[in-house]
Amino acid sequence: MFLSLADGIRFAGMTRRDFDREFNPDWPTDKDERDVSVDGFGDLRQLAKLPGEIMEEVFEALGKEFRRHTDGRKLGRHLRDMDERSKRDDSRHRRHSPSHEAKMSQTAKNEPALHGAYHWESTTPDRVYLTQPMSKGVVLELTWKQAMDQARRMATHLSGLDLPPKSHIAIFSKNTAWWILADLAIWMAGHVSIPLYPTLTPDTIGAILDHSESRLVFIGKLDGWDDMKDGIPDSLPRIVLPLAPDMDGPTWDAVIAESEPMTESPRRDADEMATIVYTSGSTGMPKGVMVSFGSMAISSRGLAGTLEVSDTDRMLSYLPLAHVFERWIVETTSLIHGFHIFFAESLTTFVSDLRRAKPTLFVSVPRLWLKFQLGVFAKVPPKKLSFMLKVPILNNKVRKKVLGNLGLEHVRFAGSGSAPIPASLIQWYRDLGLELLEGYGMTENFAYSHVSNPGKSRVGYVGTPYPEVEHRISDEGEIQVKGPGSMMGYYKEPEQTAEAFTEDGFLRTGDRGEIDSQGRLKITGRTKELFKTSKGKYVAPAPIENKLVVHPAIELSCVGGSGFPQPHAIVMLSDEARAKLSDPAARTAMGDSLAALLKEVNGSIDHHEQLGFLSVVSESWQIENGFLTPTMKLKRARIEDVYGDQVEGWYEKKDRIVWPD
Repeated sequence: MFLSLADGIRFAGMTRRDFDREFNPDWPTDKDERDVSVDGFGDLRQLAKLPGEIMEEVFEALGKEFRRHTDGRKLGRHLRDMDERSKRDDSRHRRHSPSHEAKMSQTAKNEPALHGAYHWESTTPDRVYLTQPMSKGVVLELTWKQAMDQARRMATHLSGLDLPPKSHIAIFSKNTAWWILADLAIWMAGHVSIPLYPTLTPDTIGAILDHSESRLVFIGKLDGWDDMKDGIPDSLPRIVLPLAPDMDGPTWDAVIAESEPMTESPRRDADEMATIVYTSGSTGMPKGVMVSFGSMAISSRGLAGTLEVSDTDRMLSYLPLAHVFERWIVETTSLIHGFHIFFAESLTTFVSDLRRAKPTLFVSVPRLWLKFQLGVFAKVPPKKLSFMLKVPILNNKVRKKVLGNLGLEHVRFAGSGSAPIPASLIQWYRDLGLELLEGYGMTENFAYSHVSNPGKSRVGYVGTPYPEVEHRISDEGEIQVKGPGSMMGYYKEPEQTAEAFTEDGFLRTGDRGEIDSQGRLKITGRTKELFKTSKGKYVAPAPIENKLVVHPAIELSCVGGSGFPQPHAIVMLSDEARAKLSDPAARTAMGDSLAALLKEVNGSIDHHEQLGFLSVVSESWQIENGFLTPTMKLKRARIEDVYGDQVEGWYEKKDRIVWPD
């Protein structure tokens, strides 16, 4: 619909109240909303039901445009032109031009990241490297000079402890500026860092410290310290980092105050071991993955070349630095390419931390991308948002407002990893103008394996190999990769190391997959997660789980059914959905919605994979209660232990949706 000249003049003089009085009575039904034309201007009556904040901005913009034009038809064409110009502007904004300082990356590909820190210290000493929120709104900024001064002083202290060369020193902390500074100090002093996840149980903490033969531990910012402290032997020397819980031991600030900065800049060889990263332990006791300085450096330079990373980029560090993914994309890459790192203070301040950082690169896990979406839906219902994104005069304004509220308006590369992400969720972010790209990697190859390239991605695929990475599918359907990020081996486990590689040097990933004609890889499940039904058919749970979590009320799902005629799924609802289940009407509506989902999913998979029922559980699956790994992967063994005795009773009920007792 286009407006006449009279309509244009009348609208230009309207107040908001006049507009509502004029258009609200004719607000269409859902069916009308689906059928509405959005050519040019669309039907202005539909604007009356937009959120107030957006409506005020749109109303003001429309008034200005009507005053500039005397013909509604010309205005429609003008608005389409505006929309196209805006899209071109967005495209130009998202292009990235690395600064001249990024040329540092053209040095030897395997030169350790530590040497990059020396480079930025000498060439850009007064530029801010680390931004650390402290408390009560106080934010600390450390320039390259200030950061390296602290690291050098701690390196002097470590060098004076008379530890054997290449001793193992642990870092047990949430992400902070001092996590990275401690790592640098360990490397400068000639030692090897042993990161520990900040959510481990005392038994696992003790086991890793013992297995790694750690000689000292840095203890930093932690939640639940009282429940963890028994894992650290009293006999193990410690240094207490800023923001750590109250405890005995020399503090970082006291140590560096008493130490002179190391004047030399020690070099480390590319083939030296830099760190031992312990796996997240989804299938048992974590294994210690030995990583060299060269593997870390080559992987980061390959990443930076693919994404055109430079010193002008910004990242928010919040995924565990104890995991190779954050260590690779944030710590190592920032040291080599000199970009600015911001840290998050807490979950409650996460959005404000994100807005402070205004990241240009942002990576996360599927669970958080889903939570972002659910947060948007809590403010704007999905149908209404979908409609607004189809109206040319609104779509760019809505996209920018949604991404701006999330703190993602400056992101030029958004990535997802750690677990499969639903194709519909990827498409939802694309509709917002954010191309959410998947990647793939393992602790055993320093996460350097595959990435979706901007403009060349395929939904459901994790992309093509990084430079110098080869991939193939074995006769058994297993994904196998070979590249410069491959580990030196498992610490103290030569037999497991030998089993991890093929005779020609390919890493056995344990994942099943397929490769398309353009070399893009699709993950279809874990080899060890396959189970057999009583009918003798094998089922891969991950693809089915991926279809279930598309539902806005389902946060996590776990498909099982070994030894039963048909598989089933256990689902954990979101906090918002669980809170409504005490209302009988809401519970009935949820049951109907889940039953419809079950029917839809079963209609899209083979008969032997079809789910007999969905079982809704009342527990919240968290890292703290052992259901998730520190990287938020499901611990299937834990789920089977907790619910295994109930499964047979669920089948006997013969209900499509099984509610907790």
